[in-house]
Amino acid sequence: MIALEATPSRCLDLGDGVTCIDSEYHRPGLAAFYLLVEGDEAAFIDTGTSHSVRHALAALRANRLGPEHVSYVIPTHVHLDHAGGAGAMMRQFPNARLVAHPRGARHLIDPSKLMAGVLEVYGAEEAARSFGTLAPVPAERVIEAPDNFRLSLNGRELLFVDTPGHARHHFCVLDARSGSIFTGDTFGISYREFDTARGAYIFPTTTPVQFEPEALHASIDRLLTYRPKQMLLTHFGRVTEIEHLAADMHASIDAFVAIAKNARNAGAERHRRLIAGQRAFITSALRAHGCGLRDEEIESLLHSDYELNAQGLEVWLDRAAA
Repeated sequence: MIALEATPSRCLDLGDGVTCIDSEYHRPGLAAFYLLVEGDEAAFIDTGTSHSVRHALAALRANRLGPEHVSYVIPTHVHLDHAGGAGAMMRQFPNARLVAHPRGARHLIDPSKLMAGVLEVYGAEEAARSFGTLAPVPAERVIEAPDNFRLSLNGRELLFVDTPGHARHHFCVLDARSGSIFTGDTFGISYREFDTARGAYIFPTTTPVQFEPEALHASIDRLLTYRPKQMLLTHFGRVTEIEHLAADMHASIDAFVAIAKNARNAGAERHRRLIAGQRAFITSALRAHGCGLRDEEIESLLHSDYELNAQGLEVWLDRAAA
């Protein structure tokens, strides 16, 4: 294995053997991944990028575990802020198996298409800065997890639930021991900077290229049937006002769809109108939520989300028109 310099990571112990780890993707508080420990076995749920491996090692050390104690690496889907570090982690953890959605597993075994897409969008310099190198995972170390797949982590059962809507290669992971659902992107984005006396603020992510609003509505409703105590989001951390936030997610998905439909025939102005529509909707919602951040502070936190959401909404519009 390649020796990596282990650096302190931003970790939060959530209890019940669950640690939230800041991947430090672009900025603190944007993207997390999770360490789950049961006795002397461990699993990582989501991975961050290849740059996040040092934080994973630091989290293991904090739990008095080593790389050999990792049994599973589990990306919720293959978008690179969730799975970009999978190959690098597997190289560090000799006893681990990679658990992936059946639609996404092949892209982690051979990440060349993922890398080509990143290079096309970001260019080589920015791709290296943001994601590092995408290492392939040997096929014999991969477990495909279809809907209702169950996995034992040292006797602790994990249930995998197929949750399309954000991506067709997305599952969520239910941990009955802690009453948690590791939601990836299915339950949206909730940055802690927007927390107020009214609780958390949440909104959907429509990142390209497989946003499907009706499927996302259904996936959210399905997650609620498990009556979780907490949702553990990749973006970012733990939220607990689940029914209220689910209702906000449903309303926001419908609002984003309406914004997209209103911009459908705007021609060259479509992309700009999609961003402006999101900005107006979210800023208004944040003010109603009691957020006291200045407009420019909100913009700084959300400009990348506005851009990615607009791209995904455009793909959805074009697919619907085809």
